[in-house]
Amino acid sequence: MSAAPGETATDSEERKQRLRRRLERLIGVAATEGNELVALRNGDEIFPAMLNAIRSARHTVDLMTFVYWRGQIAREFAEALADRARAGVRVRLLLDGFGARQIETDLLDGMDAAGVQIAWFRKPVWLSPFKQNHRCHRKALIVDEHTAYTGGVGIAQEWCGDARDPGEWRDTHVQLRGPAVDGVAAAFAQNWAECHDDLYDERDRFTEHAQYGTSIVQVVRGSASIGWQDMQTLIRVMLTSAEERFRLATAYFAPDTYFIDLLCATARRGVRVEILLPGPYTDQRACQLAGQSHYAELLEAGVEIRQYQPTMMHAKIITVDRVAALTGSTNFNRRSMDHDEEVMLAVLDEEFTATLDAHFDEDLTRSVAIDLSRWKRRAAFQRLLEAAVTPIRRFL
Repeated sequence: MSAAPGETATDSEERKQRLRRRLERLIGVAATEGNELVALRNGDEIFPAMLNAIRSARHTVDLMTFVYWRGQIAREFAEALADRARAGVRVRLLLDGFGARQIETDLLDGMDAAGVQIAWFRKPVWLSPFKQNHRCHRKALIVDEHTAYTGGVGIAQEWCGDARDPGEWRDTHVQLRGPAVDGVAAAFAQNWAECHDDLYDERDRFTEHAQYGTSIVQVVRGSASIGWQDMQTLIRVMLTSAEERFRLATAYFAPDTYFIDLLCATARRGVRVEILLPGPYTDQRACQLAGQSHYAELLEAGVEIRQYQPTMMHAKIITVDRVAALTGSTNFNRRSMDHDEEVMLAVLDEEFTATLDAHFDEDLTRSVAIDLSRWKRRAAFQRLLEAAVTPIRRFL
């Protein structure tokens, strides 16, 4: 494994171990060794890998997703899940009541008839609308207890392709094998327990994990409650631990003032802070406006902000000092940190981080930098829109 320029392998290892112990002690979740991770970029890589895993399942398939919309890919997943259930595999599908409400009824009926166990996380109830503010935004696929997938992708046509045009969203998912799979499985189990009486059955083997690779991985689960959350702690530790470079790619950027101040402070102490956000193509304009109200403050502190141009940027990636990476379902906004169920992988591995950094570098070539002087001259109407979303910022 290669060290950063000017840094020895010993320095890099010490930096990783220092960050590992901070995360373990401050979050209270042990990291595991012997993991293998494969970064999958965009639908052309992500969906074939997930579908092949489902189709080869012999014992169990557990899938939870926030988004399950329409399109041919939605049908392919439904058919694959139904086929495995008919073959005797225990298949469970957990759908968020808000995010997956567009799923087609015939897909649900077909899976149910085949024996797929379908549960809903808090389906909309008009008599208690605030209950739906707490959503299951986690994305996880666990196959035969030994292979897991997690990241930002939903099951919908928007994620197909390779980010070549506005109809093909840019996203990242990760294939994981090794002991950390248990953490992803626990994220599924935590939400399944709320929705279903049976937490496990005779087809769950609870076998040990092999050592598939060399990556150190901590699985962090975010869940809404009163007070400081693990997801906030995770990102806070990454920002305060960064010594040279902090990179963030996120679909939805609308943090509270604490994290805006922390980003500024990180840049002011000499860390290069780079943020990559959606540009002209976004499915949440209000959230984009909420983040844009902080651009001037961030830019003045030395934070670099770029907007992705070809399509919707939906990835959720953080890398730190070339040795550590976060990837999963969490966005850099109030909703992910305060309200929703989330799951993130904290990975301590130079090679995996280098892969994500290479993807980030390529994405930068397709992005446009925000210039401070030009941003300060933005139109009055733009400023008015930014101010208009202020009252609802905490829900974005």
